[in-house]
Amino acid sequence: MAPLDMAGALAAVRNLAIQNKFSYVVTPNVDHFVNLYPETSGPRDQLFRDAYQGAALTLCDSRVIHGLARLRGRKLSIVPGSDLTAGLFAHQLAAGDRVAIIGGDNDLLATLTTLFPNPEYVQHIPPMGILSKPEAMNDIISFVANSQAHYILFAIGAPQSEIIAHQCLKAGNCTGVGLCIGASLEFITSMKKRAPNWMQKSGLEWAFRLLNEPTRLWRRYLVKGPRIFKIFMAHKG
Repeated sequence: MAPLDMAGALAAVRNLAIQNKFSYVVTPNVDHFVNLYPETSGPRDQLFRDAYQGAALTLCDSRVIHGLARLRGRKLSIVPGSDLTAGLFAHQLAAGDRVAIIGGDNDLLATLTTLFPNPEYVQHIPPMGILSKPEAMNDIISFVANSQAHYILFAIGAPQSEIIAHQCLKAGNCTGVGLCIGASLEFITSMKKRAPNWMQKSGLEWAFRLLNEPTRLWRRYLVKGPRIFKIFMAHKG
């Protein structure tokens, strides 16, 4: 993972955005690690691993991962994906920048445009379950290629965002930098409430999200998430 602080990460993203080629950024958290090291592996799991290997920049999103790494004597910089997205909009995007959004809805785009009017926006709202819909995946790749955006925000969750970003890279006709951003746009537009700073810094943001969205997130945090400790024990490097 890149040893960058927030300022360094934003500068690196800006540098990728102005290249005449496509690249993308991933921000691994506990859920990502659990998906990267599944108990039983299938074709989709390999696509996710391939996507991670193809990323131009990898930034640690998780204080849990940070803490486990410290137990192994490794010091990781923490650049949460949601903070990176917020910093991008607050300090970096300006007039002349073109932003493509994959996901969200019309209300999200309207709110984002009101809060941050300087960039030019384009949006594509794909159907659910794109990984089982080749035509929908091809539509996203075509949208990214035709958008000629500097920044492409994949807001369709993991592993969908990472896998389709990798497909855009392999297509060879896309440009700009892709960011796999999860719910970041919903946080900065206040469509979803983010955990207080003290919970973020204490590594308890997951608990706040679980309390706010128990039906959607209970399995991720209470069933899948604890497997990170088994993965940590199994990988000594």
